[in-house]
Amino acid sequence: MFDSYLTATYEDGGRGPARFDCWGMARAVRHEVYGLRLLPSWGYVRNTMPMEFTRAVNHEAAGMERCDPEVGAIACVWRGDICIHVALIVEAEGRLHGLEMKPSGATIKPLRRFQDQYLKVSYHRDRILPEQA
Repeated sequence: MFDSYLTATYEDGGRGPARFDCWGMARAVRHEVYGLRLLPSWGYVRNTMPMEFTRAVNHEAAGMERCDPEVGAIACVWRGDICIHVALIVEAEGRLHGLEMKPSGATIKPLRRFQDQYLKVSYHRDRILPEQA
C-alpha cells in the first residue's frame, strides 16, 4: 500500500509523485490512500524557513482538532513553539505506524519507535462536523 511512497526521494518543496518533503508526503498519503481532503500545498515553504513552516502548520491545525494517534492523523513534531517536521499516522500490519519523509528518505516505523525519536509530538485530524456524523 505504501511501496510507491517508500521508494520516493526527498526534495525540499516536493509534492510528488516521486519526490516529497515531509508535508508533501503527509498531504499526499492522507488524500490518495485514505480519501481525506487534500490539504493546501504550501509548496513555497522550505525547510530553511521554520517560522513560515510553523505558520503553515498552525493555519492547517486551526481547522483540525487535536487527537490521540489514529489513522490519517498528522503528527507535528515540535521544538519549543516551532514545528520542525510533520508525518502521517498510518496502519500497517494491523498496528499504527508513523510514515515520514526526511532528507535520508521515507520510513515507516511502529508508533512507539516513531514517537521515541522526538520530545514533543501533537496529533491532528480533520474536524467532524455534526452534519457529517
